[in-house]
Amino acid sequence: MTNRLLATMAAAVVPLGLLVAFAGPGEAAQPDVRTDKGLVASRTVGDALVYDGIPYAAPPVGALRWKAPQPAAAWTGVRQSKVQNVCPQQANSEAPKGSSTEDCLYLNVTTPAKPTTKSRAVVVWLPGGGFFSGAGSSYEASKFAARGDVVVVTVNYRLGIFGFFGYPGLAGSGTYGLQDQQAALRWVQRNARAFGGDPSNVTVAGESAGGMSVCAQLTSPTSTGLFAKAIMQSGSCAFNWADNSQYPGQAADSPWIPAGQVQANGKEWAAGKKSELACKPGQSMLDCLRAAKSDVLVDDTLQFTQIGYGGTAVVPLSPARAMKAGLFHRVPIVSGNNHDEANAWLAAFGDIKDYPKLVENMVGPKQAPVVLRHYPQSRYGTPAAAWGAVTTDRIWSCTQVANDQQAARKVPVYAYEFADKHSPIAPAGLGAVHASELPYLFRLGGNDLPLTATQQKLSDQMIDYWTAFARTGDPNGPDRPHWSPTGVRAVNGLSLAPTDQNGIQPVNLTAEHQCGLWTALGA
Repeated sequence: MTNRLLATMAAAVVPLGLLVAFAGPGEAAQPDVRTDKGLVASRTVGDALVYDGIPYAAPPVGALRWKAPQPAAAWTGVRQSKVQNVCPQQANSEAPKGSSTEDCLYLNVTTPAKPTTKSRAVVVWLPGGGFFSGAGSSYEASKFAARGDVVVVTVNYRLGIFGFFGYPGLAGSGTYGLQDQQAALRWVQRNARAFGGDPSNVTVAGESAGGMSVCAQLTSPTSTGLFAKAIMQSGSCAFNWADNSQYPGQAADSPWIPAGQVQANGKEWAAGKKSELACKPGQSMLDCLRAAKSDVLVDDTLQFTQIGYGGTAVVPLSPARAMKAGLFHRVPIVSGNNHDEANAWLAAFGDIKDYPKLVENMVGPKQAPVVLRHYPQSRYGTPAAAWGAVTTDRIWSCTQVANDQQAARKVPVYAYEFADKHSPIAPAGLGAVHASELPYLFRLGGNDLPLTATQQKLSDQMIDYWTAFARTGDPNGPDRPHWSPTGVRAVNGLSLAPTDQNGIQPVNLTAEHQCGLWTALGA
């Protein structure tokens, strides 16, 4: 009997799209999965099966540059599990050589290897990176999937100038990256069952720009029905920064700007690049831009890292305004920050000596004395530590708290703060900085970073919290402290630290980060 006939017979009895690839002597059989476009193979990682590099949309190249994502083409044969291109970005830790390859709309699926007769919850992970860097493949999810008994999908989406460019008359200006995320979520709706997942039980999750993306999806009318729960790590609809607070000389702003402003920025940028673009006589600027080599565009990708609202049904309102008005999908939420978030940006300010001047440059001479009374340098020991506390609270913690309060009026919100001072990816002495919780959930870059025994326990508990929430909407379960949803007046949640620090314990995030002060100052 041929393998083809055996596979045909297997397809008749194996549910959920699974096809068994029959192995030779001494080889472990690996399941292939039939998606709506063709078969995909897996590879085994730990106690999980990984299906890397599945296209969820057509390559956004040529005439498809700066257009809504289009359906991927079907394929014949079996696609092997292989990490595909990251989206165009300048060189960084996740893409050491950078990338100018626009064929990048791929996702990666990880499932527990252990068979089950029940459909599993699905977690869709949107990576961070400031909307200009990052890749789904950086988040290896074998432990998260196997320990939590969930299906995990990590996603690439267009970044920078490719994802958030705008130009007068260009439909979708400033939203292509968000549209990609929705295309991936629709792919999950069509294909979750093939991987043993439940399309009615999808959690959309992300960190930093990924967390902001999650909140944008919470407020997007076109994401209706695509997910049932949301996790926002270090990113929210209310996120914004004051003058000179993230970087010296940077003006106050937020991730959201009017689509008309995105288009005006694009027109101004294109006019300045006209000679370099070598447009043909009579060619429209948009046609010229679509014909431009991608590496030319990557050079200026950092100029387009804000989401345009008001130009499409995808983002009809500023997500900050929508959340404040209660215009968001009614799903349970996990939301939180890291205790020392902004310390990751201290290096941008050099050797900090004049802390009061930094505060004055941020809030102005009238409000600076008030801030300095609440954050005296003597409490923190050094000017840098005091400045880190001020900017953590103003930029990160209290904007997340405000978002939590707005959401908690309508849905359960489980608030948290990651507080391990010694994460393996945090610089020594800076505490629980931005992104330092990630190795407790994922094998970053496929690497096992060194965790102490108590950190490993915290990692297990965090995965248990996150995946219980994904399965049921309630993060609670055995072998971890109880986590109650927050009220509205003050945001109470859990502080997450190893037992040799403070352990996992309740925390009033509103009080700890002096959010009443920042609200009074109009932040």
